Amino acid sequence: MKSAKSESARIWGLRFHLLFYVLGNLAQVIVWWVYDPDHFFWPLWSIVFWGIGLAFHFWGVYSQPKSGTEY
Repeated sequence: MKSAKSESARIWGLRFHLLFYVLGNLAQVIVWWVYDPDHFFWPLWSIVFWGIGLAFHFWGVYSQPKSGTEY
């Protein structure tokens, strides 16, 4: 049985993950733009692969069975 607190904790964990995803990738894009804008957009790798991890985290939080629907 899942408690309301654990559901809330999962959602807050996802929110923090999203916040750090945005801030971390924004920082990398700024560093790229300031120091190396004429070369390959290397922050792309972090944006894509970290984004995949974030998508799995989102899926894990919102695809959990709701209370009373467990078999």
